[in-house]
Amino acid sequence: MDPMASDHPPAARERRVRCPACGGDSLYAPANPHRPFCSERCQQIDFGAWASERFALPGSGEADGPDGPASRGD
Repeated sequence: MDPMASDHPPAARERRVRCPACGGDSLYAPANPHRPFCSERCQQIDFGAWASERFALPGSGEADGPDGPASRGD
């Protein structure tokens, strides 16, 4: 067995990435609980954009269900 080998995984490398919200530097490592964002503020801004539907995934154009809004029982 290699004496330099270890049962421990290698330490996570810290690297800098661009914050998706503000474009600033962000630490992408376990030490940053908001990664890939640089701060809680940027993370919350992004979450708010999704929650207010400013961001959306492309869909098929059908509303809610296979039969449209009527399938919801409204």
